[in-house]
Amino acid sequence: MGTTVAPPGSPEFDPIDEVITTVAALAPEIRSCLPGRRVKRDETNPSGEEQLEADAYADELLLERLGAIDGVVEYASEEREEVIAVGEGEGLSVGIDPLDGSSNLKPNNTMGTIVAVYDQPLPAAGGDLVAAAYVLYGPITTMAVARDRSVTEYVVDDGELEAVREDVALPDDPLVYGFGGRVPDWTPEFTEYAREVESDESMKLRYGGAMIGDINQVLTYGGVFAYPTLRSAPEGKLRLQFEGIPIGYIIESAGGRSSDGERSLLAVEPDALHQRVPLYVGNAALVERLESALA
Repeated sequence: MGTTVAPPGSPEFDPIDEVITTVAALAPEIRSCLPGRRVKRDETNPSGEEQLEADAYADELLLERLGAIDGVVEYASEEREEVIAVGEGEGLSVGIDPLDGSSNLKPNNTMGTIVAVYDQPLPAAGGDLVAAAYVLYGPITTMAVARDRSVTEYVVDDGELEAVREDVALPDDPLVYGFGGRVPDWTPEFTEYAREVESDESMKLRYGGAMIGDINQVLTYGGVFAYPTLRSAPEGKLRLQFEGIPIGYIIESAGGRSSDGERSLLAVEPDALHQRVPLYVGNAALVERLESALA
């Protein structure tokens, strides 16, 4: 799979493929922009988080390139208050987290880009998702793509995709866990669950402060990742449209489970573009045990 796709109007043209290959083509450019854009801006995003110059740059770049794709009619991101109309009529809506974990830029840690492709106007439900992907800017740049309930992992080499794992599935024997939020801010129910997981000597803590890196650990080794309900944020912290639904879809497509504590993240009804949600994903048994603990 490369960055060349059939031209618009041809029977072979697939705008979903075009979205994925465009994001892959932009990955080297986004990565190369990071060293000079580590400083804060005098603005916050719609969720009240401080923006870095890199957040805004990546967002503008993705809007420009994805908005030019024939068949894409809406663009939205964590960095923008409203949905941007980029086409007319019916088509695809693209939700983007341009730089997940951008706070890791200062200490030079892992970051990523999350992509959600919906076939309905935003905010949209999990049933409207037609593809999801994330780019991971690690020691090498990789991209996990979920479509038609199948996950493929690619290496992004000079903007082109080279498949390295197809039909990716979470390993049956989970090895890693990562839990976000301050421990004193956890609820008693989640704290009890976390202590149970931590007591399992076969499980290892892997938490890097950028969700996408932690999710990739779960996808690689099996396990569980959670950014739970907090005392200070009962609605959760992560965004449903840009993080919860696409990550839930990827993990479920790899044979795992996702949950907001009660139901699949794909079953959560959206009511706002920047709606927050608790997020629990991983091997089915671990997520089911968590739902029982929170009930």
